[in-house]
Amino acid sequence: MKYYVLFLLAVCLNLTACKQGNNPSQAVAVRAGTVTITEQDIEQSLSLLDAQDQKFAKTPFGRQNLLQILMREKLIEQDAHAKELEQDKDYQEALKQKRAELDAIYDQFAREALIRTWYTKNSEGFEPTEKDIKAYYNKYPYEMTIKQIIMDNAQTADQTLKALKSSPGRWNELSRRHNIAPSSLQTLTFMPGEYLDNLEAVAANSPTGKVQGFFKTPQGFHIIMKTGEKRLGFDEAAPRIKQILQNKHLDELLDTLKTQYEVIIYEENK
Repeated sequence: MKYYVLFLLAVCLNLTACKQGNNPSQAVAVRAGTVTITEQDIEQSLSLLDAQDQKFAKTPFGRQNLLQILMREKLIEQDAHAKELEQDKDYQEALKQKRAELDAIYDQFAREALIRTWYTKNSEGFEPTEKDIKAYYNKYPYEMTIKQIIMDNAQTADQTLKALKSSPGRWNELSRRHNIAPSSLQTLTFMPGEYLDNLEAVAANSPTGKVQGFFKTPQGFHIIMKTGEKRLGFDEAAPRIKQILQNKHLDELLDTLKTQYEVIIYEENK
């Protein structure tokens, strides 16, 4: 009997599908008791595999392997229902935990999507003119590169600054020891208006290679060193200036919202 069942399974696996209705996605590839595996089930399973596994699963041997895995899962699922394992306490607790996780993921996605929509809608109504872009370029036609060490307390920043003032060559050593900045902020290239105003002003007025600091911002306590500066062509700078002006417009809207909704921050970094 066992060999007869395996023979029937092998025949079914080698068919394109056991047809059910006119919808190709509903074509039945395997039937296990009252449960079927359709082409749609197979496609959904394939979508969860990485590219290499998908490639194998689309070969004759890979398809047979996938179908046997799906068949086994369907048999277990069918038997679990028959034994009413849905009432198992561990199973119910696992579902409860997963539902809470999925609800949290959905809530976070909804929040981020709403914020993106706000930015999109408020950006659409503001388009910097070429005159505005050229005026900004005439004032700030350059970009600067700095490296910086950001620390989370003033005492460490003060000690680090003193050490760097006397020995600038210790920058890498002290950065490894004290820098809390992500790698993307440890070396940074920007036009005026693309980073923090007070640090941009310091960098703009600093000679290359000189240690400057420390400065407190919402990110922490900064020590910076300008490592380069260059003039940009207008065509290169224009898209960046447009974004800077759009961001300034959004910042002005946010400042208005702070007044409108009475923002009060009860905690302050010291």
